[in-house]
Amino acid sequence: MQVQTYLYFNGCCEEALAFYRQHLEAEVLMSMRFSESPVPMEGSGEGCTGNTMPPGYENKIMHCCFRIGKTEILASDGMCTGTPDFQGFSLALTVADKEEAQHKFGLLADGGDIQMPMEETFFSPAFGMVKDRFGVSWSVLVEQPQG
Repeated sequence: MQVQTYLYFNGCCEEALAFYRQHLEAEVLMSMRFSESPVPMEGSGEGCTGNTMPPGYENKIMHCCFRIGKTEILASDGMCTGTPDFQGFSLALTVADKEEAQHKFGLLADGGDIQMPMEETFFSPAFGMVKDRFGVSWSVLVEQPQG
């Protein structure tokens, strides 16, 4: 059994992937656009339901998988309506040292919103929380040495 995170970017998946490639060394493992669907989709309607999609969504990402470090994340442009609404969770990015934590935190904060500045805590020499420009919450930390 496996549990994976699936992020729905509602129209900005391509931009998010480019951002994560640049700042987190993400590697796109596979990507399929709506136009590549084995089930033909027609351009009509308010949202992607059944076999319909709004005009212009042909080149949006229907499904993709990317890897950051050892973790694979699934993503899509979503159901073609609304804006991304990432609530109730945070992706935890664990790095080797304080310098890397500060660097990655700063990259994720660019165009985003710092929720908790990077600081030393009882469980980590460096920990901070940031919502990136796409609305995804990240907890950036250095793992506390055991013992």
